[in-house]
Amino acid sequence: MTTQILTTEGFKKEVLDYTTQTEWNYQGSLPAIIDFYADWCGPCKMVAPILEELAKEYEDKLIIYKVDTEKEQELAAAFGIRSIPTFLFIPMEGKPMMQPGALSKSMFKKVIDEQLLGTPIPVKE
Repeated sequence: MTTQILTTEGFKKEVLDYTTQTEWNYQGSLPAIIDFYADWCGPCKMVAPILEELAKEYEDKLIIYKVDTEKEQELAAAFGIRSIPTFLFIPMEGKPMMQPGALSKSMFKKVIDEQLLGTPIPVKE
């Protein structure tokens, strides 16, 4: 599994139709991360290989989508994306969490394991 490109129409079908729903009601079958990025963005390019690794590592447990903010301006505006990269972490239940800025692989894994999959990482003593 690799990251999946998500258009505005795809977002409305697979994640949430924000034009008709006022409450958050995730329509997906697995937790997700949405990467709001642009091709010209340096930090976005640094994070891209990490997301590809995570997509393979968490195959069948998590979906990682990519939204090109240059092509999908309506979607970026609907979520108030002001800086990129910005990540939307979507658990199966509850509200999504927005995080601007590039993250390390270990930070992604921490959020995925603790917030999206609900499996806290044991602390080494």
